[in-house]
Amino acid sequence: MKKLELGLCIVIYEWYLERDQDMLLRTFLKEQGVSRKLLTKVRHYGGKVCINGQEAYMRTHLKEGDFIQLFVPDEGEHETTVPSQIPIKILYEDAHFLVVDKPFGVASIPSRQQPDMSMANRVKGYYQSQNYPDQIIHIVTRLDRDTTGAMLFAKSKYAHALMDKQLQNKTLEKIYYTILTDTAILPSEHGYIDQPIGRTEDSIITRMVREDGKPALTEYWVEHSYPDGQLVRVKLHTGRTHQIRVHFAYMQAPLLGDSLYNGRLDATIQRQALHCKELSFIHPITKEPLHIVSEFPEDFQNWLGEQEVKEGRENARTTI
Repeated sequence: MKKLELGLCIVIYEWYLERDQDMLLRTFLKEQGVSRKLLTKVRHYGGKVCINGQEAYMRTHLKEGDFIQLFVPDEGEHETTVPSQIPIKILYEDAHFLVVDKPFGVASIPSRQQPDMSMANRVKGYYQSQNYPDQIIHIVTRLDRDTTGAMLFAKSKYAHALMDKQLQNKTLEKIYYTILTDTAILPSEHGYIDQPIGRTEDSIITRMVREDGKPALTEYWVEHSYPDGQLVRVKLHTGRTHQIRVHFAYMQAPLLGDSLYNGRLDATIQRQALHCKELSFIHPITKEPLHIVSEFPEDFQNWLGEQEVKEGRENARTTI
């Protein structure tokens, strides 16, 4: 399957049927992640579906060797997201996806208070500056306002649907790094936190571990223990709101700087110490494996540098 540009209004997705699959065209397209809603758009806004160069009906039976083409009209730019000219740092880009490096203090989506400062606004501004035909914003992976790191956008509704499927199937892997406060005592160097998460009774923002919450599973590895905290690698097996922050707070090991969940404040990292460092997935169109890395932000690097100095001093004292 591939995507081809045709001027500024149509893109084509193509498939070859390499073996005999007794199915209808409609069934085949559904298996490729093409939704009924997208097909409706194709029919009513200038697109079409062809088999071997001829326009086809959804009830057409496919046979081995068939060449299927889906002509999809561009989505244009008709949406309410206000473009921002604040530059973005791009970690990866192709015709289907964009991965950006999100700084801390920036929301993923606009709000009433800040309608034009979010990552969605900045990506919209970038799309406009590049004169992309599709300028609708499709966020695949959101990050909290003060969480940094890799953030994935799809460039079309179809690409978004394909990545949503990977999220549901847990084949898109996100690796975070966090720093836990110096009082943290985890039961092992590698472990799982398998506790349900729900809203707290007196807040619409905070979450907590509670029996009637939604299932949540977090895997962690302690990378290094420093004088003032632990550097921990984290893999999410579910995607609950504030999952990492809630689970480690439950383990009496809150994130450094996370005042919302009783984490110790720090002069160097003045936010929850959480960074989405790696995104890994199979590209749903090219089928190539992708591994995208976001390097530690400046506050993480400064804190780690300070800890290495302290660690060196302590080691020097023990050898005297």
